[in-house]
Amino acid sequence: MKTISRLNEVYKNAKEIPFDDTSKFVFFGDTHRGDDSIADEFGKNKHIFYHALNYYYQNDFTYVEVGDGDELWENSNFEHIRNSHFSVFNKLKEFYDAGRLYIIFGNHNMKMKSPDWVEKNMYSVYDEYLGEKVDLFPGLKVYEAFRFKHKKTHQEIFVVHGHQGDLINDQLAFISHFIIRFFWHFMHLIGVRYAASPAKSRRKMHKVEKNYTKWNAQNDTIIICGHTHRPKFPDPGESSYFNVGCGMHPRGITCLELIYGKLILVAWRVHSKKDGTLFIKRTALKGPVPIKAYDKTPPIKGKEIKNKSIQTKQE
Repeated sequence: MKTISRLNEVYKNAKEIPFDDTSKFVFFGDTHRGDDSIADEFGKNKHIFYHALNYYYQNDFTYVEVGDGDELWENSNFEHIRNSHFSVFNKLKEFYDAGRLYIIFGNHNMKMKSPDWVEKNMYSVYDEYLGEKVDLFPGLKVYEAFRFKHKKTHQEIFVVHGHQGDLINDQLAFISHFIIRFFWHFMHLIGVRYAASPAKSRRKMHKVEKNYTKWNAQNDTIIICGHTHRPKFPDPGESSYFNVGCGMHPRGITCLELIYGKLILVAWRVHSKKDGTLFIKRTALKGPVPIKAYDKTPPIKGKEIKNKSIQTKQE
């Protein structure tokens, strides 16, 4: 299935989430939380991520996970992931209990597409420290995509992981899953990277971005993705394809904030003071830019049409 038609299908079925100029959302993606082994690329940034979660929770943001939050291709047991990063999941549970957590699945955690799998594995988990089952995300619903719709202007933001239409990671994802689970996982332990991933292949990365930019041009709708692991924040007038980046970079993690009707690309990184003390710092890489700056509908033209219709009515 071609990327455009696949995206049209996902857009049509996306869950709608209303927002306004008082709303605050943070979009993270591709953290690929693993089992905290040497193959877990999230492990080196887990403290940065936890610090960022604390910041967003304390400042009343709603957390949106843009797919591939958990690495379920290399790790078959979700409980191992949760127990390896229990402090992170405890903080995510606080978001969920407060009604401020939304999750979409990506290709690496496509198991979450199944409500039965989510109920069995994510409603509750076995806590190794307590020695009993505890609630995690009871009643959680995981979606393929969201359509954020402004209550007043009706401007939309389409949020989707970004693997849709990428043949080897979408329609043939079961093949990639098999290869990574039973071959590349062990190669990963000695430092070999999966070459078919857009995050590791510049050619595939640009192909994905090109296809999604084309969809954006046809639909004039802001689109926020992950998948390629490359953060992207266009200038007004350019194609409004945004990418959250990922949580696996050696230099830290990136995310997008939607706050008071404006988008900001943010990096969370470790810095050092003169005395050698390390600290985690939030840095705005680009923005804030009002989302209305990406609305290509000319207001003047709309006004002219309105005046013309009034004049016709008077005649």
